[in-house]
Amino acid sequence: MCGTGGGESSGHPPPEERPDDGRAAFPTLLEDSAEDLYEHAPCGFLSTLLDGTIAKINTTLLHWLGYARGDLVGRRTFSDLLTVGGRLYHETHFGPLLRMQGEISGIALELQAADGSRLPVLVTSTVKSGSDGQPLLIRTTVFDARDRRAYETELLRARQQAESEREELKRLNATLQQTLLPPTLVSVPGLDVAAHYHIASPDKVGGDFYDLFPLAAGTWGLFLGDVCGKGAAAAAVTSLARYTLRAAAVYNPDPTAVLSNLNTVLSHEYNGDDPRFCTVIFGLLTPDTAHGGFRVTLAGGGHPPALLLRGDGGVDHLDTPGGQLIGVLPDAHIATTTVHLEAGDTLLLHTDGLTEAHTAANSEDDRYGDEALLDFAQALAPTTATGAVAAIRELLDTFGTGVDDDTAVLAISVPRA
Repeated sequence: MCGTGGGESSGHPPPEERPDDGRAAFPTLLEDSAEDLYEHAPCGFLSTLLDGTIAKINTTLLHWLGYARGDLVGRRTFSDLLTVGGRLYHETHFGPLLRMQGEISGIALELQAADGSRLPVLVTSTVKSGSDGQPLLIRTTVFDARDRRAYETELLRARQQAESEREELKRLNATLQQTLLPPTLVSVPGLDVAAHYHIASPDKVGGDFYDLFPLAAGTWGLFLGDVCGKGAAAAAVTSLARYTLRAAAVYNPDPTAVLSNLNTVLSHEYNGDDPRFCTVIFGLLTPDTAHGGFRVTLAGGGHPPALLLRGDGGVDHLDTPGGQLIGVLPDAHIATTTVHLEAGDTLLLHTDGLTEAHTAANSEDDRYGDEALLDFAQALAPTTATGAVAAIRELLDTFGTGVDDDTAVLAISVPRA
């Protein structure tokens, strides 16, 4: 049973046994004089007459500058403590603004110490007026900005280094990007050829690629594709895809066999936790000696359809329906289509960076789209490969930053006689 009597039942030690929590020192701290707080404040205090003559200065500021009180009070002005540049700024900006506004704050200046060294400071000044409203003196608070200056200097150095590294990265990315594209397109007798690569971001290597190259006598191969992702990993896949396509086409130029070879290579190389795949169109060009023009067989692996701009002004999508992404499945289905290019016809291949571009600033939903591109092509036809690529370049420029993915364009056309 709990008792209620006796001195031990309260549960609290007597006052003389309670631990000292520091409260006993409060009265002593509160007895500090206002003068002592002024003299040893963590910032400098300065009072001057209207002409700038120093009337009062605290010990903190004297210590920073290395002066004795008698060296300054009644003998020097505030501007005398400034560097040459600071005096000029004081006379042309600081002083006039202070007289006009009655207060000015956070101004960065440099004081010159007795030993000639410079002290970066932040200054706030206020004009104090008498009861009649007439200005009597100027009170100035000075904050030591040495740590801030060192921080700003280090920040500037770090920013400059980061900019330098970013420029170097841009140069490396541009160099790497160039190695993934043919330096020039081969000249095909009887064809006009043109290509363009639009870089969405100089900071990342894109995964788009294209090429046009000779095979056996009288035949040429062409391809255009887009690797999933960006950066070094995408660049590695791009390089592998580009050289695999060329090698496979030399071994067996049949478009279906070429893409099947690429699919086997990608499936084998990237079948782990970080699978990589791409969309590709591969084409085989053969001159049609009997009827003129060229016979083109296209194989598609999940890529947007090519556009055929006819010499009579008509425009069609060359669909390869059912073609699956290259590198995802070990036995991906490859779809093909064949078309005859006559005089005045233009074949245009592109990656989806064009159709997925944003047409309005800060819009996530307003994409350009396949139908808009089809309408654009209908307005162009009939045209040439050079004219079509030039028009696409101008179109991409109108999107500005709305093009957030690299875009590759490859066009071939049969000139009119």
